[in-house]
Amino acid sequence: MENYWNQEIECMSREDMKKLQDERLVAQVKHVYENVKYYRDLMDEKGVTPDDIRSTDDLHKLPFLTKADLRDAYPYGLLAKPLSECTEIHSTSGTTGKRVVAFYTKNDIDLWHDCCARAITAVGGTKDDVCQVCYGYGLFTGGPGLDGGSHKVGCLTLPMSSGNTERQIQFMRDMGATIICCTPSYAAYIGETLHDMGLTTDDIKLKAGIFGAEPWTEEMRRSIEKSLGIKAYDIYGLTETSGPGVSFECSEQTGMHINEDHFIPEIIDPDTGEVLPEGSVGELVFTSITKEAFPLLRYRTRDLCVLSRKKCSCGRTLIKMAKPMGRSDDMMIIRGVNVFPSQIEAVLIEQGYSPNYLIEVDRVNNNDTIDVSVEMNPDQLSDKVKDMQKQERLLAEAMKAMIGINPKVHLVTPKSITRSEGKAVRVIDRRKLHD
Repeated sequence: MENYWNQEIECMSREDMKKLQDERLVAQVKHVYENVKYYRDLMDEKGVTPDDIRSTDDLHKLPFLTKADLRDAYPYGLLAKPLSECTEIHSTSGTTGKRVVAFYTKNDIDLWHDCCARAITAVGGTKDDVCQVCYGYGLFTGGPGLDGGSHKVGCLTLPMSSGNTERQIQFMRDMGATIICCTPSYAAYIGETLHDMGLTTDDIKLKAGIFGAEPWTEEMRRSIEKSLGIKAYDIYGLTETSGPGVSFECSEQTGMHINEDHFIPEIIDPDTGEVLPEGSVGELVFTSITKEAFPLLRYRTRDLCVLSRKKCSCGRTLIKMAKPMGRSDDMMIIRGVNVFPSQIEAVLIEQGYSPNYLIEVDRVNNNDTIDVSVEMNPDQLSDKVKDMQKQERLLAEAMKAMIGINPKVHLVTPKSITRSEGKAVRVIDRRKLHD
């Protein structure tokens, strides 16, 4: 029996959903054009007026927004409501340049929490659950979003934030937490710490985890499920569109249902901007059709993925997005080859190594170099240099088969790579420092 938070919306017919989206899009374009000079100028430049947008079929006529636009318009240039009607802000965790700041009215917050409540309900969450939220709080959207969703569902909410992992485990045990929400890399670390403390999955009551905010592989999903004894579900969101809850996984776990009553997705060719047909791999673009304070139209996420309307066994009719295969701006081009960190992570877990690794890219004598430091598990340690060299060579060969270029692999001792309690830092690209 599948749980729905809002069955009427989550199982709505395609025709009714399109009608709802059409109405909301037309109203939203008018709202943005009248209240956001920055976007009105973009529309005028493109020769588009609100009258040209009569349904979602006209979406392609609107100009795109990018992260660069958000930085140029910082802080108030994309605000569509008076500040007196805004009740909250959140911001990206980006460390370069101006941060991206998003504004929320009381209604925006309510709808965002509603989206997160759908995600918690989809993993089996009810008012009888204890939901431990270990995403960061504050400006980051992870903690506040899932916290609000948990309250809506009526769970007992443990607003832990990240860090102090032994205390997390103590509360998890004492309060009988059944659902955990955090980044996948932090979930892996909690699992590792649990076992280091001499505990097993029998000592905790967790049944499900909602993990997002960074890319993670199917291999890492299985590893987390085993170490915490749970079912691990994906959640997706962007600060720019509200935060987590833009889409969420159901029991089928074959992609994330997009909350289409709030967000219209498109897949475009990242180079030409052309809208691609369903089933194509391309860049994900979102249009917020219910946001009041900070409504972004055709926002380019830089995430590369695929959309599918294939019938889902959970009964939801909301379109699905595949787990993003990387970001067009996370992609490293090394010796002319496109490389994603997730490809290297998949190889490591497949070969029985820990998902704790660091990729260092550099340029030496005009040639790109790629070094991958990989933590060994205690049972992989060896006193024999020859054994270690053989392990490194085999791992390098497996990576070359996956990414098409030869990396230099360095096996390092357990726990020697810095752990992250938020988003994990997996890549250091030193070429940018020389350029």
